[in-house]
Amino acid sequence: MAYVISDSCISCGTCAGECPVSAISEGDSQYVIDADTCISCGTCFDACPVSAIEEE
Repeated sequence: MAYVISDSCISCGTCAGECPVSAISEGDSQYVIDADTCISCGTCFDACPVSAIEEE
């Protein structure tokens, strides 16, 4: 089950720096997770300071 980033993302980039497979990139208005690359490890979920990441 891949993770997704909700609208409460503040675009701090913390999640992208923590992702071991580089599945997170900066989108137009917030960061996004590539579901095909995501390995569902939860590292981004734990790193997000505003709890904007959830399981899809």
